[in-house]
Amino acid sequence: MPRAMTNGPLPVARTVAELRAVVAGWRAAGERVAMIPTMGALHAGHLSLIALGRQKADRTVASIFVNPAQFAPHEDFDAYPRGEAEDAAKLADAGCDLLFAPGAREMYPEGFATAVNVATGVSEPLEGVSRPHFFGGVATVVAKLLIQCGPDVAIFGEKDYQQLLVIRRMARDLDLPVEIVGGPTTREADGLALSSRNAYLTAEDRKAATALPAAMRYAVAALRDGGEAADVEGAVRASLIGAGFRQIDYVEIRDGATLARLGPGPVSPGARVFVAAWLGRTRLIDNWAV
Repeated sequence: MPRAMTNGPLPVARTVAELRAVVAGWRAAGERVAMIPTMGALHAGHLSLIALGRQKADRTVASIFVNPAQFAPHEDFDAYPRGEAEDAAKLADAGCDLLFAPGAREMYPEGFATAVNVATGVSEPLEGVSRPHFFGGVATVVAKLLIQCGPDVAIFGEKDYQQLLVIRRMARDLDLPVEIVGGPTTREADGLALSSRNAYLTAEDRKAATALPAAMRYAVAALRDGGEAADVEGAVRASLIGAGFRQIDYVEIRDGATLARLGPGPVSPGARVFVAAWLGRTRLIDNWAV
């Protein structure tokens, strides 16, 4: 059972050796360990994953590492929101037991030359087309984190649903002894999925962003009513462009387990609607189950 929450400062491990020493102590006491990898800039969605970790294990470790390997040169690595002190306070209040906050040199020491890549299948469509560098960086850093910590369970948000599938495939293929669990997407009252990058939205953009969950609701309802996937995709794309989204990377309805394209006719149970679109300088992604 998870331990009672305390209000003391959150212990922080900066090195793999420190992390492993703490986890070894928990193991010696017979305690089960959950890990929640993050890039910081924590919000209620991240904290819901901590709560899920506390349900699944006796001890929870959150990591904060803005992983340069998953950013292309033109992307927002330098601008990505950071605030370790604020994040640590939120984690402590949520009952997390340890923060692992390594530096880049700890994660990628000089001469680092190894990469983990889920080459085919769930990594190929959607983000695999829009950001072809991305999943290689994710799989490499998550593999390292899971090997470094050795948790019983690792928890990732379903907001990044394709990433969750890629991590599950990677852990299965590499025989990593960890259960990969997805946590439900946390949303604002108007349905917009919480994301650290929402901080980039201007006040005007934030108002326009309500068009995204509205379009997703429409898509799910239309598909459940027998609508054709191609027609629904076109309608969602048109509604987002009409609301002021400047670029649509994809609007696609795919199988929720394999991410395979669906054939004509009614959409089968388990399908999901996937969207990635730009509003101002902010790229928003979302997915809804049909």
